Amino acid sequence: MVALLGFGLTLDPKKIPSPLIDKPAPDFSLGKLYAPEETLSKKNLLGQVWVLNVWASWCVSCRAEHAIITSLANRNLVNVVGLNYKDQPEDARRWLKQFGNPYSASLMDRDGRVGIDWGVYGVPETFVIGKDGRIKYKHIGPVTRDSLEREVIPAIKELLG
Repeated sequence: MVALLGFGLTLDPKKIPSPLIDKPAPDFSLGKLYAPEETLSKKNLLGQVWVLNVWASWCVSCRAEHAIITSLANRNLVNVVGLNYKDQPEDARRWLKQFGNPYSASLMDRDGRVGIDWGVYGVPETFVIGKDGRIKYKHIGPVTRDSLEREVIPAIKELLG
């Protein structure tokens, strides 16, 4: 038991593989942050490569990551969808107004249930999803310029063919 605990303490949580890699992304249907009466679901995104970025206005690391996610969105490779996690809509809208909105849509996950389905440990987390609706890549923690160039963009380009 002590050996297993000791081994577990040596693991880097950013390197823990997601059991969802190469599996179908969990279903969801959520209201949009700027148009709560409109929903977006996984079905709407089938047939395209897209990125899901889990964020919140209360998340300090999300602020650090925001310029990187914005630069990804500005490349126009894929749609970048935001999943606003356990946040108040007015706080999220104010945050995006202040820092800019890189998302083609930002969805409200106020109770965190969709995040749980996606295996979210905390925010920020970023997923790359293929045309077939399968998760290709998951990044835990803030995406950095280095991880964007070495991991996220190559995963996107591989799926784009």
